[in-house]
Amino acid sequence: MTVEEFRESEKLPLVVVLDNVRSLNNIGSVFRTSDAFRVERICLCGITATPPHREIHKTALGAEESVAWSYHEDTVECVRKLKEDGYGIFAVEQVDDSIKLGMEKRLPLIEKEASGVAIILGNEIEGVQEDALPLCDGCLEIPQYGTKHSLNVSCAASIVIWEMFKQLKIDNNTQLVTNQ
Repeated sequence: MTVEEFRESEKLPLVVVLDNVRSLNNIGSVFRTSDAFRVERICLCGITATPPHREIHKTALGAEESVAWSYHEDTVECVRKLKEDGYGIFAVEQVDDSIKLGMEKRLPLIEKEASGVAIILGNEIEGVQEDALPLCDGCLEIPQYGTKHSLNVSCAASIVIWEMFKQLKIDNNTQLVTNQ
């Protein structure tokens, strides 16, 4: 598929919000994963760098040219706008009442009347900023069973994007064309 064909193709109704992500390699990796699953767009917020950038390109491998993206100075304002536009908003964050991925067949968060889903992935050290959490419809957590209780933000993004792909593709009967 060419970049132009990708831009014209049907997208998964998923927006990825990167909240103050520092690492250019992590940003590039999220672009690449978003391309793989035809994510609708990426919102780059705060200190998150934007393309074009050599270090982003190193891991994105050109996905920064295919995946739609926008820059927002303020994550909270970006999330408010997505909520106004009808998106269900979910932070990827470890909190007391988070929904653990893989623990149930269907996530109770995918509403058919929603425009889509937005997931917020936070800073590598601080996580999703506190001011954004009250705007969320819920928090998603990746269960972890080792001695460490966090993942690299780009690894977490890949896992959650895959889970959202499975949920949204089935729930909304999204017919994504594949080149198989």
